[in-house]
This record gives sequence, C-alpha cells and structure tokens, in this order.
Amino acid sequence: MSSPTADVSVRVAWADDAEAIAAIQARAWATSYAGLVPAARELREADFAQLWRDALTSPADARHRALVALERNRVVGFAITTPATDPDCDQVTDGELMELTVDAGERGKGHGSRLLQAAADTMVADRFTRAVTWLVADDDELRTFLTDAGWAPDTAHRTLDLDGTGTTQVKQVRLHTALG
Repeated sequence: MSSPTADVSVRVAWADDAEAIAAIQARAWATSYAGLVPAARELREADFAQLWRDALTSPADARHRALVALERNRVVGFAITTPATDPDCDQVTDGELMELTVDAGERGKGHGSRLLQAAADTMVADRFTRAVTWLVADDDELRTFLTDAGWAPDTAHRTLDLDGTGTTQVKQVRLHTALG
C-alpha cells in the first residue's frame, strides 16, 4: 500500500489568479522590505491585484510568463519569467527570473523547487539558453536556495533607489545559470 501524497502542481497563471498572487506578493514584500521601507508593512493585495490582472490578461511580450504553484486548487506561490532586461544581456538568448515567491507558511514543502524547475523549463521552451535573476544582497535564504539549484553569482551588482531620494537604497546581486 502506498502512502498518500500531496496534490501539488505548477501551471501557467490565469487572470482569475490575480487576487491570490497579489495577496502572496503583498505579504512577501511587507516582510522582505519592512526594514527598508516603513510603508511596506501597509501594502495590501488590492494595491497589486489590478496590476496582476492586467499583466495576466495582456502580457507585454509573448515571453512574459507567470506561473503559479498550487496545493490542491490554492495558489501558494508564483514565478515570473521574461526576456532579460539588463543592458549586458541578450533579450533573444537570456531569460530573467523576475520573481520567485512562495507564501511564508508554505515554504519547505517543495513548492519553490517545483516553481524554479517550471520557470527554467518555460525559459527553455522560449529558447533562452541562460537565465539571470536579481536578489537583495543580504537575502541569504534565497541565495542558498538558488545556488543549491545550480545558480551562481556573475559579478553584476546594482543599488536600487526605492524612494527616489537616495535615502532608501537596496543593494542587489545578480545570479545566473545555463539552461537546457
């Protein structure tokens, strides 16, 4: 007799997923950026939902993809893939993992690994041969997750000015991996 397994999967996001994705993103950003931007604690899913609905209904490019991780029929995480946007990247051959987020209470259950693999498979299907992603320089948890999956720093780094005044800056590093 086999033991029961969880009903988990990853699929392309639908417009109907906008609210669920927005809720996950608002919670994640409120936690991730709370120490940098005090207003981050006040982010609400409504702030993101319409943006997600628009992005899922009319993507900017055919290679802009959103994927969702599901437990049964509940969205527990999401990933975004696009052509790479950095000036030193080739938009034909370089894809970008713009975001990979799993709801905090759902981490450690394999959703992130499934999302990452589906994102890589999606970028391969879009004929990208390399992928890049940016992460906050001190996000050791995400860095470890990605490096354990075969990603590595490529020496690129940047500082984002979150409030436009120079007082709220976030240092980021770029990781990359070969696809295919």
